[in-house]
Amino acid sequence: MREAPLIAIVDDDESIRDAVRSLIRSVGYRAEVFTLADEFLSSGHVDDTACLILDVRMPGMSGLELQRQLALANYRIPVIFITAHADADTQARALAAGAVAFLSKPFDEAALLDAIRSAVGS
Repeated sequence: MREAPLIAIVDDDESIRDAVRSLIRSVGYRAEVFTLADEFLSSGHVDDTACLILDVRMPGMSGLELQRQLALANYRIPVIFITAHADADTQARALAAGAVAFLSKPFDEAALLDAIRSAVGS
């Protein structure tokens, strides 16, 4: 039996991390949470992450910068952005750089799950 895809969540808001982790696990995916982009990069999970859910604004490295760093390192992890600070320019940059989805907080759980399923191909 194949192991469920790993979804990594990087968000500095603990309540968002916990809620998204619970949602993802409730539909059978594995989930790991990280407070900061650097924490994710040093976690050892970069290679086995099937989808990355990123906040746009975080202390230290932003979600957009993490997306850029991963692309520069030739990682092709599908990215879904979630943000409380949505603006057209940020959304356009994220999607132009290959993001699967860009969702505003509070986001619809079904929309997030649809984006994840699209990202991991299930």
